[in-house]
Amino acid sequence: MRDVQLLKEMGGNFLRVSHYPQDPAVLAACDRLGILASVEIPIVNAITESPAFFETCRTMQTELIRQNFNHPSVVIWGYMNEVLLRLPAGLKRDNDPGRAYLRRVRALAQQLDSLTRREDPARATMLVCHGDFNLYQQAGLLSIPQVIGWNLYQGWYAGNLQGFPDFLDRHHKELPTKPMLVTEYGADSDERLHSFSPRRFDKTTEYANRYHEFYLQAILDRPFVAGSTVWNLAEFNSESRQEAVPHINNKSLLTGDRRPKDAYLYYQARLLKTPFLCVGSRAWTLRAGQAAGPDSLFCRQPVAVYTNQPTARLLLNGRDLGTQPAALGVAHFSVPFGPGPNQLRAQATGLALEDAADIEFQLLPNNLSSNKLPFTELNVSLGDERTFTDAMLHQVWVPEQPYAPGGWGYVGGHVYRLPGDRLPYGSDRNILGTSYDALYETQRLGLREFRLDVPDGEYEVTLHFAELEAAPATEQLAYNLAGNPAASGAPAPTGRAFAVLLNGQALSPFSSATNLPPLRAVRVKVPVAARGGRGIVVEFRPEAGEACLNGIQVRRQY
Repeated sequence: MRDVQLLKEMGGNFLRVSHYPQDPAVLAACDRLGILASVEIPIVNAITESPAFFETCRTMQTELIRQNFNHPSVVIWGYMNEVLLRLPAGLKRDNDPGRAYLRRVRALAQQLDSLTRREDPARATMLVCHGDFNLYQQAGLLSIPQVIGWNLYQGWYAGNLQGFPDFLDRHHKELPTKPMLVTEYGADSDERLHSFSPRRFDKTTEYANRYHEFYLQAILDRPFVAGSTVWNLAEFNSESRQEAVPHINNKSLLTGDRRPKDAYLYYQARLLKTPFLCVGSRAWTLRAGQAAGPDSLFCRQPVAVYTNQPTARLLLNGRDLGTQPAALGVAHFSVPFGPGPNQLRAQATGLALEDAADIEFQLLPNNLSSNKLPFTELNVSLGDERTFTDAMLHQVWVPEQPYAPGGWGYVGGHVYRLPGDRLPYGSDRNILGTSYDALYETQRLGLREFRLDVPDGEYEVTLHFAELEAAPATEQLAYNLAGNPAASGAPAPTGRAFAVLLNGQALSPFSSATNLPPLRAVRVKVPVAARGGRGIVVEFRPEAGEACLNGIQVRRQY
């Protein structure tokens, strides 16, 4: 009941119950709350070409309809989901066995569609397809149901965002009389990850925001799209997934404990008819960034305010930051965060409508020897363009940067990337021995040094490593429509071995044959003294392959 209520509070009016019938309480909640629904039976990815399978499918569809016939919320009966996603081994769309298989799928679809129309002529039938228009057209499936559902992920698993409206327009051009729904779309969003330059498949909140804003506008611009359903309302367990949050599908509008992500607030701003205003990034209450200049005590970062009002005003600790227009539900502000607590208060112009958020900001000195802003700690994710917030340990990991005198950064090397075009950087594999997979999935290879021009004193340095190249192969994601080889792993041909020196002090050698096992987090914590104005220098000396570093933490002790 609560999930359906959250859907209604978002401004939604339609729920796809997929990919199988669920607890009767779901449709009962839809009935009470006025939410339309589609339901379907679990024929997913492929079929079995046997009389028993066909009979079981017909029985399931009959029972689905008769059990749920009296629910007024049900408007669509579905019977297949992405049934051509995985052709059986040895079958291809252009060989005789493959064409025979497609004919069998069509025969089953026709049987189920005819059965459904006999059982309930008043409601629509629907077949849900993945984004291979030509294959479903070749199989003859697009002409059978009354409604076609498309699960589309352009700009996520493959391609770019523009591929989505192009696909919708193709359907309308080639099937102008066939109603369509966008039955799945979405982008992973780990609420710990943020980027001011988001990229496809980086798992940040900001890319998910861009994705949903683009998709919803494309849908609203096309009256021939009957409706859409985001995949998924809330995060859910998915055992085979690895990536930044192993075993969880976080392609969602709510967290697992039902806290709203930015995308949920965006839909509220676009869909609700009652006045709405909310400061974005509700979970991002601990931020960090580098001071704007050597003598500055602030760092500018963007903040979004979601509202269905024409304009929004934002105040920082009582200081007026001005009023901005809300373009398509979002008003954008540049906020000069200072160190420590920062209170944001958003207001709607002309209405008694406001929202507040408290942000703690960890301001990093532009010059590490600054007296105005003394250095205390630094957490850096190497090979990364994202910020990672660890609320439990009260730490913020910032993206890497090249070294500049007076500051900190790497010297030499390159970002670790898998082959293919899906991941912008890093790996998508589960890293053992840690719950901070996102930090260990990125690394810089071949670096010569990491330098910090900290003042003289005593420090604690923690180095983080994970062997990403000598990794075993893994099964590709089912939705990997581009056939990207990135998920297969890239075994290192010669292994890796390198030495690390910390201010001249040699640490134990590192090797993929000994203390750097594949896909496992390795941490080394070392005390170090900075003397004579030389700061901290971490040197990397390769012996075989390239040296690597996934993360570094530096804390001043006294």
